Amino acid sequence: MASLLKLSNFQKKEPASALTLIPISCSAQRLKFRLNLYELKEGRQIKPQTFMSMVSNLLYERRFGPYYTEPVIAGLDPVTHEPFICSLDLIGCPMVTDDFVVSGTCSEQMYGMCESLWEPDMEPDHLFETISQAMLNAVDRDAISGMGVVVHIM
Repeated sequence: MASLLKLSNFQKKEPASALTLIPISCSAQRLKFRLNLYELKEGRQIKPQTFMSMVSNLLYERRFGPYYTEPVIAGLDPVTHEPFICSLDLIGCPMVTDDFVVSGTCSEQMYGMCESLWEPDMEPDHLFETISQAMLNAVDRDAISGMGVVVHIM
């Protein structure tokens, strides 16, 4: 039996607000609904930490029939503009760090690249180059992860 590689060339993220992105494979319509409900009720933009809890709850609700996704949530606090980054597994368990998170089929390769290239307090251009190189090198070593990389600058 021949091996099968599914290629999907479309944007896999959608802006939730000016400061966060929604992974599309994680039922973007449900997240958009909950996000709009939150912003109507609270009358303010959602913080990335609160959005992480919202996504985590959505994933945990489907733990017996999960969405097969590992979302990465990155954003800036609307008040303090402090950066926030975390990843969640397919049942919603968060991993919050101060430096970097990885997700997907090439995560083992990306850990090595990110640990060797990442430094604290990088300039935006240097950070963009580091992210691009880490992702491209990891994708080159993993045939399942597909081709190409899109880096979102916020």
